Amino acid sequence: MTEQQQFLVPQDVYLKAGVHIGTKFKTKYMEPFIYKTRPDGLSILNLQKIDERLKIAAKFLANYEAEDILVVSRRENGWKAIELFAKYTGAMAYPARYPPGIMTNPNLKNYIEPKVLLVVDAWPDRNAVADALKRGIPIVALCDTNNQVNNIDLAIPCNNKGKKALGLVFYILAREYLKNKGKIQKDEEFPGKIEEFMEE
Repeated sequence: MTEQQQFLVPQDVYLKAGVHIGTKFKTKYMEPFIYKTRPDGLSILNLQKIDERLKIAAKFLANYEAEDILVVSRRENGWKAIELFAKYTGAMAYPARYPPGIMTNPNLKNYIEPKVLLVVDAWPDRNAVADALKRGIPIVALCDTNNQVNNIDLAIPCNNKGKKALGLVFYILAREYLKNKGKIQKDEEFPGKIEEFMEE
């Protein structure tokens, strides 16, 4: 296998985390990322495309300083993953409820001015998406087979509902972000442990 074809983590790690397991619904936009539909109706995402998009997203995020990145997850399964991402990169994280207006209303005492938004799911995280649109900042979103992607600048196809899948995605994004920033050279230098991101 050439460097180019190598996955960011071994293929079986992706498969065990269920990062490729979609939902029974698929939107037109997500079709190019779908590898097949199982007999039980679940759509399966293409691992190669997930891996490619994670590389692109990490490179894109590395154009920003960590403190300018805002990560939001309304869904509880993403809370731990985004908190660890923030811990290792220095990004801002809002697990649970995103306080509407904190990006658009300078009179709020928790007003912030991120330069890029990363959301676990654009639908539950729509308040943050709406604020980012008003601010005109780019939006990166994890997108499952059932996601719409209007207003999203960069979609990362993946299972955005499972705890393990989300843990793995944010582990990879944190590690690759630091590599792209030149803060670490090799995977082994990343201080976080994959198990820490993925444990139940």
